[in-house]
Amino acid sequence: MRRSEPEPPRSPAGPAPAGAQAKEASKAVLDRLLRQCDVETYRGSGPGGQHRNRRDSAVRLTHRPTGLVATASERRSQHQNKLEALRRMQAKLAARLRRRRKRFASEPTAGARARRVEEKKRRGHAKTGRKRPSIED
Repeated sequence: MRRSEPEPPRSPAGPAPAGAQAKEASKAVLDRLLRQCDVETYRGSGPGGQHRNRRDSAVRLTHRPTGLVATASERRSQHQNKLEALRRMQAKLAARLRRRRKRFASEPTAGARARRVEEKKRRGHAKTGRKRPSIED
């Protein structure tokens, strides 16, 4: 269906679309993270020949507060590698902050099953020792 009223034009000073706000927020977070890291560039190894060997396009980031290291050397562009290394560093930091959920008992583990079987065997062996001797023995 079509709307009967035309959409009013956006003013340049008006609010930015939601996607642009998210992009700016993401850029600000990456900039803040970059300030906390030591950036080291080097020549990446692997296939690529002259395109890869003549420039220091690989990037290694070291997060000073935690000592975590993230590298990227897939692209020929140092700038693209730096962005990729920042995203990896962000993922590593997020994983480090994430708390593991407690395991709830749903099914015994393999080790618990093995321990239970061993205990049953021991108990059965002890019970056979308490039996009356039979006449046939």
